[in-house]
Amino acid sequence: MASPLGKKINARRRELGISLERLAELTESSKSYLWELENRDKPNPSLDKVTRIASALNLTPEALLDTNTLDSQSETDKAFFRKYQELEDKDKEKLRQLVDTWWKD
Repeated sequence: MASPLGKKINARRRELGISLERLAELTESSKSYLWELENRDKPNPSLDKVTRIASALNLTPEALLDTNTLDSQSETDKAFFRKYQELEDKDKEKLRQLVDTWWKD
């Protein structure tokens, strides 16, 4: 029986239309390792793996590890904002201008 973590990974991966093979590429993991995470009842991934998987699925690591139901839209927004915070100031300004232009339309 799959763990809550495995169920979340599987559900989000399918929601995004990402194959197990593609997720393996994105997270620098093996397909069999990810299959184990999705399908075994007691996965024990490292924090690095959880972070890589969350990033590939546009989620926060906390969202994957939380035992509550996943609100994928909210978590996608949180993951986007984390990526935004890591941008250089000039890139943040470009993105703000793009959003402002889009907002006016």
